[in-house]
Amino acid sequence: MLYTFYEAGYYAASPLRWAALAARDFWSSPLNPAADSEIAKRIYATSDLFANLTRRYGRPEWMIDQVKINGRDVRVRTQEVWSTPWCKLTHFARDMSDLRRAGKTELEPAVLIAAPLSGHYATLLRGTVEAFLQDHEVFITEWTNARDVPIVEGRFDFHDYIDHIREMLRQLGPRPHVVAVCQPGPPVLAAAALMAEDEEECRPASMTFMGSPIDARLSPTVTNKLAEDRPFGWFESNMIYNVPPPHLGAGRRVYPGFVQLASFMSMNLEKHQEAHRKYLAQLMAGDGDSAEKHLEFYDEYLSVLDLTEEFYLQTIDVVFQRYLLPKGELEHRGRKVRPERIADIGLLTVEGENDDISGIGQTQAAHRLCLGLPDELKEDYIQPLVGHYGVFNGKRFREEIYPRVRDFVRRMEKSQQRKPAAVAAKASEQDGVVQMRPRSAKT
Repeated sequence: MLYTFYEAGYYAASPLRWAALAARDFWSSPLNPAADSEIAKRIYATSDLFANLTRRYGRPEWMIDQVKINGRDVRVRTQEVWSTPWCKLTHFARDMSDLRRAGKTELEPAVLIAAPLSGHYATLLRGTVEAFLQDHEVFITEWTNARDVPIVEGRFDFHDYIDHIREMLRQLGPRPHVVAVCQPGPPVLAAAALMAEDEEECRPASMTFMGSPIDARLSPTVTNKLAEDRPFGWFESNMIYNVPPPHLGAGRRVYPGFVQLASFMSMNLEKHQEAHRKYLAQLMAGDGDSAEKHLEFYDEYLSVLDLTEEFYLQTIDVVFQRYLLPKGELEHRGRKVRPERIADIGLLTVEGENDDISGIGQTQAAHRLCLGLPDELKEDYIQPLVGHYGVFNGKRFREEIYPRVRDFVRRMEKSQQRKPAAVAAKASEQDGVVQMRPRSAKT
């Protein structure tokens, strides 16, 4: 019933929200002679804050129309290159003529950014995408809000996530690179392990895990302890609700985004309250630039999506309670997942010194699992002075973390380019004929 009450509250507040919008527009209008008065500024600011706190936050736009490369503007457009009811694979296609003018004349590595399916939309990684666009062909997973998927489309669980990652890597062509941000770490590692064991042509050339709970037993955070201390049945009884009409997914059982958001905000409630008090003061003082930055952050932060019951509960069970992957007990579709079988996929792990979501060591655990990898294909990095969000966004990410990831991907790319040459030479000796196929991304 909670979801129904939440929706009822939204619609019940609509008249007040419309009144607030009317008041905001009236008291800020240049035609209003009292618009510059102190009382007008207070009414305007209060009305604007109320309207923003009670409105519906949908999927944000990417707003990436161009990117700066070597000092030149390069146009970018988004293209959907593959999709299911649960996800679409989006390619950020850079204009080729602009790239040539920027000095980019060779095909650059294809990178799949696996966005988390943990409450927020993929646009939370806008800064991550903008950084990678400087040196890569960038693709990203855009997961669907479960409340928008009709119940006739069936289920989507932890293992479906693994299958989706495998299929999207195949769409990118031979030996792409994958970057898993936070939650996707375990299923992405599982997908890579299965592809490596099957010797798939499109298995990753490298995998980068950023703030991921590969082994949530290590350096447990508040989030980890909550998942560990509560019995599994508690999550099923207290976190799962039916989607009400008029949503397309009416009747589907989900972990609602607004419940996840409430959990996020409660962890730093005073910080959020202070941010909104400052925003109110900025509006009254006419500080439009600072107020705009506040809106940009919260437009993204307050935009959340629902997770299917089965995906959420399986993630709690597999990743945060039974720790199946690090214990070597994870099975996928009847097959044991064996990270130790990975022999030629580069591994980079990145953690934040002050990460309060995935503690230090949880991501590094991937190195302990990938026993078959030689040292030259492995790298670990801990970024000082950043929390969870700073691992994949912000100034330190752009200036200190991203260059390391870029250089690692380049090194792994060159490593893969050397191997086909050796294979070709051997084939030439045996058969007298060698056919070389250029590596390219399917778009």
